[in-house]
Amino acid sequence: MAFNVAVLPEPTSDLIAALEAVGLPMDDVYEPDRRFYRFEDDAGLIGYGGLEQVGPDLLIRSIVVVDSRHGGGHGSAILSWLETRAAEQKATALYLLTTSATAFFQRHGYTALPRSAAPPAIAASRQFSTLCPASATFMFKELRPQ
Repeated sequence: MAFNVAVLPEPTSDLIAALEAVGLPMDDVYEPDRRFYRFEDDAGLIGYGGLEQVGPDLLIRSIVVVDSRHGGGHGSAILSWLETRAAEQKATALYLLTTSATAFFQRHGYTALPRSAAPPAIAASRQFSTLCPASATFMFKELRPQ
């Protein structure tokens, strides 16, 4: 699947609207160490993805596929791109919290962990400690170096 990726130098109003539309946290999107990307192809906007540097590892901040593009494997393609980007940045693992996409991430090799297993830097992140509800599933995937 071919698409173009644009690094967003700062969060845009359309990114914030997309996060808000699907109920994803956006209170800290302007803080340092967060990087968001816009994914599009010849047919237009596909969606957004984000990574947050947390110590030596990365936290997947968000994956949003716009409604009109659901069902085409775009979420999987965005996730694969984010994983490659994280490995290029020498991250040894990717972590995430999800309230609705546990099965999606499990299909892509992520393992659910108890929140008590979170590395200290991840546990101290705003995403982990305050923005996501305690009911969110904490997940992990080890990355292979690029």
